[in-house]
Amino acid sequence: MLSSTADHLYWMARSMERAENTARMLDVTYRMSLLKQTVAEPHHEWRAMLSISGLDEDFEARYAEPSADNVMHFMALDEKNPGSIYNSIFSARENARAVRGSITSEMWEALNQTWLEMRRIQMEGIAADGVSRFFEWVKERSHLSRGITHGTLLRDDTYRFLRLGTFFERADNTARILDVKYHILLPSLSDIGGAADYYQWGALLRSVSAFESYRKVYRDQITPKRVAELLVLRPDMPRSLTTCMNEVNRLLQEINGPRAGELLRRCGLLHGELRFGSIDGIFARGLHEYLSDFLERIYELGDLINTTYFWSTDELPPAMFGTLPAATLSFNMTSSSQLMA
Repeated sequence: MLSSTADHLYWMARSMERAENTARMLDVTYRMSLLKQTVAEPHHEWRAMLSISGLDEDFEARYAEPSADNVMHFMALDEKNPGSIYNSIFSARENARAVRGSITSEMWEALNQTWLEMRRIQMEGIAADGVSRFFEWVKERSHLSRGITHGTLLRDDTYRFLRLGTFFERADNTARILDVKYHILLPSLSDIGGAADYYQWGALLRSVSAFESYRKVYRDQITPKRVAELLVLRPDMPRSLTTCMNEVNRLLQEINGPRAGELLRRCGLLHGELRFGSIDGIFARGLHEYLSDFLERIYELGDLINTTYFWSTDELPPAMFGTLPAATLSFNMTSSSQLMA
């Protein structure tokens, strides 16, 4: 397979997964913002989301305050934000267009229709009473895209690079969603274990489609430790870090390649730590510290995937990353093909 084809496939899947996960983060933030706000820290949840996404500096340069309307527009519909849902769907569609000969016609039709509908929504705006419907629409289109891929595509390297992009992006975003709640949105001591705390953890679980799974596994009160265990260590939870890294490790071993030695070593090390880790050990270290380290290592793995299969560092044009805010580069590796589209 040509490295440029693999690049487009990988980023097509990552971009669609990113659109879905941005919708999930916006959804949990929106639900949390409906709770009683403190006068001392207005818009606290929206600031938290911008911070954990690495987009706070770019936002502050263009918007007066992190109000719900401003952040929602910036993260969902803003054409100038490379991480917005609008641009993520555009990127997925453009990468798919570049490799139409490698994907099925059903895959292309689904992505193209999603983009056409996204353009209409972007022009008309999201009605105040349609916020939740919009998030559900984004998630449903992402589910449709993955379902068609799974049901129509030959199980070759095309399929493997698409799945690699999906699970890599999902691991990154699951860590961010959990960190938003645990590190930045911790309630005051008087609220821990109270109604507000319960609602926030419930909103987080629903944002990753894990509320029913939590009830089935634990059948008890929602606690931070159990939520973290579910989303970090449970191999039977579809969006847990362990499940994602199980798939990433398996797919990289199947793809392999002559320059993949260091990539496989680092991926195997991270995969092993998750597979044999314990929630008590993670909390003893500190959940935020653990998630921050995971995000840093997943970024390094993404960089290795980029240089191993797609581009070497000296092949990238000097101004390749000049259009992205520094905060975004510190967390998210953006596809070279995405920027050239």
